Amino acid sequence: MPEHSPLLCFDYGSRRTGVAVGQRLTASARPLATLNMPNGEIDWVAMDRLIKTWQPKELLVGRPTRMDGSVVAMTRAAERFAKALAKRYSLPVSLIDERLSSRAAETLLREQCASGRKKRIAKDEVDRYAAALLLEDWLSRETRFAPHQ
Repeated sequence: MPEHSPLLCFDYGSRRTGVAVGQRLTASARPLATLNMPNGEIDWVAMDRLIKTWQPKELLVGRPTRMDGSVVAMTRAAERFAKALAKRYSLPVSLIDERLSSRAAETLLREQCASGRKKRIAKDEVDRYAAALLLEDWLSRETRFAPHQ
């Protein structure tokens, strides 16, 4: 997979799904969008637009579990979401551990408020920042363990 090819990462939620974009070359990610998911339904029009705009070569989906790694109801929902993405776009989709990503995103945004860089934190902002943190964490691990060419 080319290092400069974009990756999209999704922090799946039954009401909102955060989206981040990143790349291997810089091992960096940034918050991109938050998609509304009424009753867990995927907004395929918005999703199609993201895929067409960014033309990712790979998708990542956060897989929520308990701290001990055991499965919860949202685990299965995120897995179904990942399968739906793979089927619709014929792209590789990886599930990645997302324990504490939303909490880390909230902490980051609170720090920005405390420093005066932000005035308030919107819930949809937490979702896309969580996706960015997930992707950056995944990229840093992949870079650290990738064989050198």
